[in-house]
Amino acid sequence: RPTARDVVLMAVLVALAVASRAVFALVPHFKPMAAVVICAGIACGARTGFLVGALGMLASNLMFGQGPWTPWQMLAYGLCGLAFGALAERGAVPRGAWSGRQRLAISVGGGLLVALVGGPILDTSSLLIFTGRGITPASALAVYAAGLVPNAMQGIATTATLLLAGSALVGMIGRVRQRHGIP
Repeated sequence: RPTARDVVLMAVLVALAVASRAVFALVPHFKPMAAVVICAGIACGARTGFLVGALGMLASNLMFGQGPWTPWQMLAYGLCGLAFGALAERGAVPRGAWSGRQRLAISVGGGLLVALVGGPILDTSSLLIFTGRGITPASALAVYAAGLVPNAMQGIATTATLLLAGSALVGMIGRVRQRHGIP
């Protein structure tokens, strides 16, 4: 069961994820939010990573608009935190300082996860939500083709954010956990 300290840390991480999306709202498709979610997963584990991604998207959509796409966004971003949290729990991603090679691998891996998994999940939601007469090969091709640029931009935003601030953010979260006795 989560303690009050766990919940407070998770709430702060959700707020940070929401702020990272809001700050770049005027830059089309540039959302460093997934990088914050990935760092939360690495530093706190798969469960917390998933919850930060899902709750962060739910909360940020209070500003950007709720709709039938919200659960799909929650799933996509939650999976980003879950995946990297699971990798960290298994020792494949370090929770401490990252070497240059690790920084590059984690950053590129995070960007690829967002672009190749998270983005297509959101594209699938668009396909299911907005094709009123049924899904055809032409409609599927149109939706997935239209998602290529936004997915690439989100992947680039994630890669850049993880490259520039990922190791530092994971370290800060780790120090907060240690200082306040959060397991």
